[in-house]
Amino acid sequence: MLVDTIGLGIIIPVTPKLITELTGEGMSEAARWGGWLFFVFAFMQFICAPAIGSLSDRFGRRPVLIGSLAMLGVDYLITALAPTLMWLFVGRFLSGIAGAAYPTANAYIADVSPPEKRAANFGLVGAAFGIGFVIGPAIGGLLGQYGARLPFYVSAGIAFCNALYGFFVLKESLPLTSRRKFELWRANPLGALLALRHFPTFVGLFGVIVLMQFAHDANPVIWTYYTMLKFNWSPAQVGYSLMVAGAMLTLVFSVVTRLVVPRIGEIRSVYLGLACGAIGFMGYAFSDHGWSMYAWMAVWVLMGLSGPSLSAIMSREVGPTEQGELQGALASLNGLTSVIAPPILSNLFGYFTSEAAPIYFPGSAFFAASLCLALAGAAFAWAKRSRQPA
Repeated sequence: MLVDTIGLGIIIPVTPKLITELTGEGMSEAARWGGWLFFVFAFMQFICAPAIGSLSDRFGRRPVLIGSLAMLGVDYLITALAPTLMWLFVGRFLSGIAGAAYPTANAYIADVSPPEKRAANFGLVGAAFGIGFVIGPAIGGLLGQYGARLPFYVSAGIAFCNALYGFFVLKESLPLTSRRKFELWRANPLGALLALRHFPTFVGLFGVIVLMQFAHDANPVIWTYYTMLKFNWSPAQVGYSLMVAGAMLTLVFSVVTRLVVPRIGEIRSVYLGLACGAIGFMGYAFSDHGWSMYAWMAVWVLMGLSGPSLSAIMSREVGPTEQGELQGALASLNGLTSVIAPPILSNLFGYFTSEAAPIYFPGSAFFAASLCLALAGAAFAWAKRSRQPA
């Protein structure tokens, strides 16, 4: 997951530049195209995540992870060679299928972790993402000085090498005795969600997850375009900012989660993470100077307490043979949200930075994200009060 995230991080600072090169349009329009690229990725992830989760329950985690890495390598190569914008959509189509395997990593963690340590170990997956975003964007920002396509070639090489590492080193975590047969009704996006209706806890928590994911999507969808347009940042400066964010997230996932969650509990950790995330997004929305983005970032990263705590709460509701199905269903819920969120957020940014807007407000998407997290806190309080034993 660390190496995979490095490859992903490398391409983020240069994607707007590549879109503007292919379209000849400004940053506001490039952001709208970027939102639709995220839409394609999220749609394929939503469609494929339950099937891939169920396949990992049937055939094991290892082959699913290796196959997804190889497909990501193909995506990066297509994007690097893309002569038109349409080829970027082809690449996003493939990467959405490959990205649907990410929940398999969480299922792998659940396989090898006792229930009382799952929150901390889910945090390690987040730490891998954080470290990847320390290294990847910094490399991408530097490589972007030599062209918008070079980082995609480098990411393709990293993905293929990572697949080879998985093939020769990664061990299977799911024993044959814990596997179950593949059933089509479990492998479609709606079926995977409907299969969890008999867990009363999930009814309220699904709303929390939707609002959290909607807010979360503001960063990958808007950050690069926002900072380039408002503060005139270069790809290197964007890369450095993401590097700092990754370092802070790594600290939260690897250290703060392990210190805070056992002391205040998973429920309070969710509340604390949501509050910090809402404050951080609001700070982003109204920042007037580039340096202030870093100050608000220090608050926003504590949102990382919420995810592992929610994952631990929900993973206790299912048995060991259904962890892959649970993670796949949650990924489908996140994927469905991300089908909707990127076009909305990118068009908010595009509209409020265009001449048609009644006011010029580039931070509109971050403002919306802050409101979503405030609503998520209220939804979590409702879910906590109405929770029944599973």
